[in-house]
Amino acid sequence: MDNYRTIQGDAWDSIAARLYGNEYLSYLLVDANPKHRLTVLFFAGVILTVPDAPAKPATVNNLPPWKRNSVT
Repeated sequence: MDNYRTIQGDAWDSIAARLYGNEYLSYLLVDANPKHRLTVLFFAGVILTVPDAPAKPATVNNLPPWKRNSVT
């Protein structure tokens, strides 16, 4: 787990997009920071706990060509 210091105007989805590359993972940030769960827009300097992103499941689309036939 890491920490993130907010900048003025940050929102859960924009932070998730910046850190995880996916705004739909904002629930991970909210769950890890219950004290701030009702915050919509952050002031600058708020320290948030950033949990590790879940591992991406192996799919045919994100495997190299030589491994694509081994996925069931």
